[in-house]
Amino acid sequence: MSHIDELIQDFCPNGVEFVPLGELLAYEQPTRYLVASTAYSDSFATPVLTAGQTFILGRTDETNGVYPASATSPVVIFDDFTTAFKWVDFPFKAKSSAMKMLTPKDSARALLRFVYYVMQTIRYEPQDHTRQWIGTYSGFRVPVPPLEVQREIVRVLDQFTQLEAELEAELKARRVQYDFYRDSLLTFPADTPLAPLGELGTIFGGLTGKSKADFSDGNARYATYTNVFNNIALNIEANDFVRVGSDERQRSLAYGDVIFTGSSESLEEVGMTSVVTRQLTEPLYLNSFCIGFRMNDASLLNPEFAKHLFRSGPLRAQITKTANGVTRINVSKVRLAKILVPVPPTADQERIARILDLFEVLTGDLRIGLPAEIAARRKQYEYYRGRLLTFEEAAA
Repeated sequence: MSHIDELIQDFCPNGVEFVPLGELLAYEQPTRYLVASTAYSDSFATPVLTAGQTFILGRTDETNGVYPASATSPVVIFDDFTTAFKWVDFPFKAKSSAMKMLTPKDSARALLRFVYYVMQTIRYEPQDHTRQWIGTYSGFRVPVPPLEVQREIVRVLDQFTQLEAELEAELKARRVQYDFYRDSLLTFPADTPLAPLGELGTIFGGLTGKSKADFSDGNARYATYTNVFNNIALNIEANDFVRVGSDERQRSLAYGDVIFTGSSESLEEVGMTSVVTRQLTEPLYLNSFCIGFRMNDASLLNPEFAKHLFRSGPLRAQITKTANGVTRINVSKVRLAKILVPVPPTADQERIARILDLFEVLTGDLRIGLPAEIAARRKQYEYYRGRLLTFEEAAA
């Protein structure tokens, strides 16, 4: 840090320029680079990418229209609906027309890697299903220190990134092992009762009639898309709020509800589930991009069991078949109602939930083992990133 402080004193003691992202980054539509076939194979050479969590959807043998990213000519891919983004330094094909490729307009002014790190500090989550880069995201103002300062900040943050990547690789191997055991436990004998989801309960939608303004000064909690996607058990204490009037007829969530993400740019990420596993003491609403499900008879499906069941391989295989689309993959409520849900005896559900909770602790609990070490590294990284990327704005 002291070396960076010295550089700041030498090159920008009176602050730095702040400019909109759109002044630093050019964007390109992915039309020329879209993959024609989803017949992927690990034996093929070219990865097909999404800016979402899955990142690499598969590999294609298509040789035309490959984006020529490389270590010397990298690119940031940006999901124009969710604002998720990834760093890419290898050739690839794109899956979604909603992706934008971001490159520097002038590398003598701003390093792409520096801008990539700055983008990580932007706290923004879209509240409507609209394109984000041109109208909103490119307008966020970011600091642009001298190149000497940018290079040193990138060097330090790259070191943190590498350490975390090594730990993540080890944890990923454990997750693969966990997924195998989970799916084994959640594969049931042929005589286990099966029922269509639509016969077990009611499928419902999220908030309606909301504008951006309703999310800027909220009076009630709501479950975001990210909350659902990232947590098998919904985080009911997340500080996400929406304005709901006393005369509005909005459906609130309840204990035992299963929530599905309603859309994504890939089949691998659509229909991800989260379950309300704790009793609610205040109204909690559902975002409009997700789909809710409530059991008619809550005693038939233990929420602690359900949170694992709907993320298992056999159920995920059914859920992804309920979705279709081109730019965005959307779940059909009609098809979702037809997926077959196993309903084993209550005692079996409780036993399986206990076992899988232990596995989940080993691979996901932020208090112990590798997850704890990764969380500590990430917290340290975010602290230093925040310090390194906080600048005084120079007087105009």
